[in-house]
Amino acid sequence: MQDSHIHWIDYIIVIFSVLLAIGVGMYFARRQKSTDNYFAGGRNIPAWAIGMSIFATLISSVTFLAYPGAAYASNWILLVQGLMVPIVLVAMIGVIVPLYRKVIKLSTYEYFERRFGYFARLYGSIAFILGHFSKMGTVFYLVSLAMASFMGIDIYIIIAVLGIAIILLTLLGGMEAVIWMDVIQGFMLIAGGLICAGMLLFMPEGGPSNVINTALDMGKISFGPYDWDLTKLTFIVMVLNGIFYAIQKYGTDQTIVQRYLAAKDDKAAKKAAYIGVFMSVPIWTLFMFIGTGLYIFYQSQGAPPLPEGIKADAVFPHFIATQTPVGITGIIIAALAAGAISSLDSDMNCLAAIGVQDFYVRFKPQSTDKQRLRLGRFLVLLSGVAAVGVAMLYAYWQGEGVLGIVFSLYAIFSAGIVGLFLLGLLSRRANKQGLYVGIAAAVLFTAYAMLTSSKFDFGDGLGKRLILDMGSLNFTHHKYMLGVYSHLVLFGVGYIASFFFKTPLADKELTIHGYLEKKKK
Repeated sequence: MQDSHIHWIDYIIVIFSVLLAIGVGMYFARRQKSTDNYFAGGRNIPAWAIGMSIFATLISSVTFLAYPGAAYASNWILLVQGLMVPIVLVAMIGVIVPLYRKVIKLSTYEYFERRFGYFARLYGSIAFILGHFSKMGTVFYLVSLAMASFMGIDIYIIIAVLGIAIILLTLLGGMEAVIWMDVIQGFMLIAGGLICAGMLLFMPEGGPSNVINTALDMGKISFGPYDWDLTKLTFIVMVLNGIFYAIQKYGTDQTIVQRYLAAKDDKAAKKAAYIGVFMSVPIWTLFMFIGTGLYIFYQSQGAPPLPEGIKADAVFPHFIATQTPVGITGIIIAALAAGAISSLDSDMNCLAAIGVQDFYVRFKPQSTDKQRLRLGRFLVLLSGVAAVGVAMLYAYWQGEGVLGIVFSLYAIFSAGIVGLFLLGLLSRRANKQGLYVGIAAAVLFTAYAMLTSSKFDFGDGLGKRLILDMGSLNFTHHKYMLGVYSHLVLFGVGYIASFFFKTPLADKELTIHGYLEKKKK
């Protein structure tokens, strides 16, 4: 724990920010009379607000902590992933937005069913559920750990209080409350980042010019190494990973696609997507700069010494706890909490939407909208309580432990989602039989790669070791390449296998060919 100087004013600021989330949920509660309002905000929310919500969801509290730590320890190579997002978005958003707004009612994975059948929809839904549920518990734990360190409060209390606030916001106010709260929290994240960056620019001797020149001279503002080496974290690895990350986030992730549906028309939805991305990139850069500024500050003459053995990702929290003045500390901690809330409220609402649309409505098509809304609220509550429980287990085990193995397995059984999406979008020839072969190949490949490259502590006193050791046959490429390969395996195998099954060509309207045909007219 750090030597915190947090003042009662800081406590009030943080408490107010948490109560604000509950208040926003209560304010919008009276409008939540239908599933359309609860999950899509009545499909009439302004584009700028949706864009701000996308931004706040992408800039999570994990980014708030992880990016400065990465830049402090190394350079800006992690930013390369984010820089790929606008490039991919400009190329694809004109196709993706009108396709989804025309083809689906609520669930992203309804498109998968229209294209390849129900199994594809089930595969996409389960991948989303497992992936985001595991992320929720991790975010809860990491943010609560940082806040407990700042505030001197037991981590279990922090988890419980944050959990209650997020559950009430989402349970009462639905997607409308989520989006408008994200707008507030987005500004809080920006303010927190700008304050810290400003302090780090002017605190060292020589001011901003000295900080920037020193960082450049030391190679801290760099995206290397630039070697063509896929076994290490290199520029090319981050470029490839960033391309597939962008497609997965904007083409297959329910938390983003559901926001397209909240806009009043295609033009507004596209505008929202652009706002979200083009706000995110500068803020990702800002948090990278904070890490660089921290390094320069603590290397400068007269700087206070860091605690012995402190890890890179703990330097920023230490700086906040010991260097920021009264009031500013509270604002920054509140921004950290805001990052968690803006990420987790989206996950909870979208998980409930998937549960209702992909499972309940599928098996009870005659159910009334009132029944669906009631179930949606219950699923929000259930996912929130479960995520809080997972975070408390993390806190009890002081890290991943057994949960690390369990949650890593989701990567195996959700392999190749981007490959599935691209196969459906780009090829009319691809069919569901070929897709099934592609999924099997992707799952087998991902299982092999995960099991032969992941080390875990099994609690038997032997330390961390590989789950499966195949010697020279182990997967040795960087872990960021695993996702790239799984998508390519599913796409390539699925496409080739489709030629062995004679089926009619897919409807043009479900592929990019329909879009291109309309564009020619």
